[in-house]
Amino acid sequence: MRFDILTIFPRILDSYVRESILKRARESGLVDIFFHNIRDYASDKHKTVDDTPYGGGPGMILKIEPLYNCLADVVGSDITEKRIQKMSNVKCQMSNDMKIILLSPQGEQFTQQKAEELVRYEKLILICGRYEGVDARVKYLVDEEISIGPYVLSGGELPAMVVTEAVARLVPGVLGSADSLLVESHGANKKDDGSASVSRHVVEYPQYTRPERFEPIPGVSWRVPEVLISGDHKKIDEWRRGAMEGKQG
Repeated sequence: MRFDILTIFPRILDSYVRESILKRARESGLVDIFFHNIRDYASDKHKTVDDTPYGGGPGMILKIEPLYNCLADVVGSDITEKRIQKMSNVKCQMSNDMKIILLSPQGEQFTQQKAEELVRYEKLILICGRYEGVDARVKYLVDEEISIGPYVLSGGELPAMVVTEAVARLVPGVLGSADSLLVESHGANKKDDGSASVSRHVVEYPQYTRPERFEPIPGVSWRVPEVLISGDHKKIDEWRRGAMEGKQG
């Protein structure tokens, strides 16, 4: 099984996978783990990957451009274009052996049950958020968002390692004992309906930063909502409240 992790701090993660069970899994050829520096795909000479949010607000937002370029390089531009077409309701043939995930406090809470679902894929692409958030247009690129709990971290690197290790342990041969795997799986805590939710206090409104319009492929244009560039702070606040209520509902 292969894991590709997109981050601006690859060295943090590389040190972790050089130890313990993930090290053994890689050496045995059961698991491949690769790190990709999003900053390498920034278009300006300063390798800028963040910018201020449209509509105002604290902090900086991870830009869509370097993130898109990095993902396209990892999975291939053809595959990326097909995913965009799919998200834009254009019929296309998609492969089912890969899952692209954004680590986000707004995502579905990660559980052992989710790990068992993800191990069925040949490849997982994990995108680590940073700063105040990720440009909301990332939704066109990912299959889902995952959170490791109802709290806020500085970035998605630690959650990416949690997901990677939890899933890698389920790859046949990694633990070395099928009995150990069986006991761990049976010991997972699950709700009666098998669902998981994130506490409402971590739900945020979608955030965007420059450029105002991004065209990943010909004929597809992703725009920042007009209200955020209107300068009308009352309308911006109303839009943000409505967006948060929509996520909670």
